Amino acid sequence: MTAASVSSTPWQRLPVDLATAMRPRLAVTVRAVASAVAGATPAFATIDDAKFERDVRAAVQVALERFIDLVGTDQPALPPRFREVFVALGAAEAREDRGPEALLAALRMASRLMLRMASESLAQVRPVGIEELIDLSDAISAYVDELVAASTDGFALQLREQAGEGDRRRRQLAELLLRGSAPQSVVVAAAAGIGWRDLDAVVPVLLPLDQARDARFRYGADGVVAERARDAVLLLRDGPRAARPHLTDALVGRGAVVGPMLGWVQVPEAVRLAEVTAALVGPDPGPVFADDYLAVLALKGEPGALAVLATRRLAPLAQLREAQRQSLLVTLHSWLRHWGSRAAVSAELFVHPQTVSYRLGRLRELLGDDLDDPAVRFELLLVLAADAPPARAR
Repeated sequence: MTAASVSSTPWQRLPVDLATAMRPRLAVTVRAVASAVAGATPAFATIDDAKFERDVRAAVQVALERFIDLVGTDQPALPPRFREVFVALGAAEAREDRGPEALLAALRMASRLMLRMASESLAQVRPVGIEELIDLSDAISAYVDELVAASTDGFALQLREQAGEGDRRRRQLAELLLRGSAPQSVVVAAAAGIGWRDLDAVVPVLLPLDQARDARFRYGADGVVAERARDAVLLLRDGPRAARPHLTDALVGRGAVVGPMLGWVQVPEAVRLAEVTAALVGPDPGPVFADDYLAVLALKGEPGALAVLATRRLAPLAQLREAQRQSLLVTLHSWLRHWGSRAAVSAELFVHPQTVSYRLGRLRELLGDDLDDPAVRFELLLVLAADAPPARAR
């Protein structure tokens, strides 16, 4: 292998009359290469966009003109102003969410067409020797390698920029949710900016600070992470990965404390309940669920815990008419305090025993087996006792 064969500027060995032969055919060659590249590359063939066609033709024009200028010289393939054209081309592919494969395939095709057209142009002027064809092939291959490198750099740079912008947007949404005072339109727009089209309920998860990076990777599009002075907060949107069974398995041994799932406007309260639960329980490999400690927190005077308990336990009655709901709640409260004695409920509320039976039947339809669970009955009694003074419903 000779030194010439490994030259970094193999176009230096090309005959000068090649440039003279190619220039008159430049316009025709540009149209042919641009059309072939756009039509034969599947990812490009379906794009019906005038700007895209102009961009492809402009890139082919720059590439061919520059190659002709290189013939017989020892200049570098792509000085900055030429290289930027192909860096921008790669970046545009990344912005359009097309992988680099289509662009690389297009450049390989362009390489073959350039070789064919360059050799045909020279052959119309004079006979072409085998050594000249080999040199021409080497020069075009090396030149197109430079185009590929520039395009790939542009693609990678754009991906890094997009990743950085995505991280910024995710941090912004996490901060907005934790702060809790931003206008709805601002929060919804920030959520849409990371692909959360429907922002509804959110589950906060407190994690040790050294778990933040893993949480970002593990939950990807389903969660945002905010790092604080002593811990990290993972905010998961409602979905399968925010469900308790999944979190129970995924967070084993990670020292996690899971707050209650609340509407996004209540994220600060949900985070606070997770924090007071963490203080109550102390160090624990977890996961610890604040839902399991709401009654204890309510008894300790935590109003947020009582509010969440009330919403959870009384949710089946939420759709009833207000008068009907109130009569059932008063009956339920009396029934719980009198240990299920219908006669005592009837006497306290001054209603017929059959009315009590009807209301209790309706409550059982709505609350189901919860009425037989001692823990749930205690929570219901706690909620109802705090909700209103004794009433005299009829």
